[in-house]
Amino acid sequence: MVRNPIFAAMLTTLAGLTLLVPTAVTAAAWLCLLVAVELQVRLVEEPYLLSTHRQAYASYAAHVGRFMPGLGRLRRISLGEQIS
Repeated sequence: MVRNPIFAAMLTTLAGLTLLVPTAVTAAAWLCLLVAVELQVRLVEEPYLLSTHRQAYASYAAHVGRFMPGLGRLRRISLGEQIS
C-alpha cells in the first residue's frame, strides 16, 4: 500500500518510457517529474493533511510508504511538532 498511488504510477510510467526511449530528454523529463512530485508531496500535501487530520494522518503515514510500500514512512510526531 502507498500513500500516493497516482504519483507512483506517473513515475513508473515515465521510467518505462525512459527505458524504451533512452534519450537525454526522457531522462531529464523523469528527473523533473521526480523533483516536482517530491516537492508537491512534501511541501504541500503532507503538511496540509497533517494540519487537517492531525494524529489520524500521522499514524497512517507512519505505517504506509510514500511512493513504494515501506519506503518514505513518516516518523511518528506529536501534535505540536512540525514535520521536517
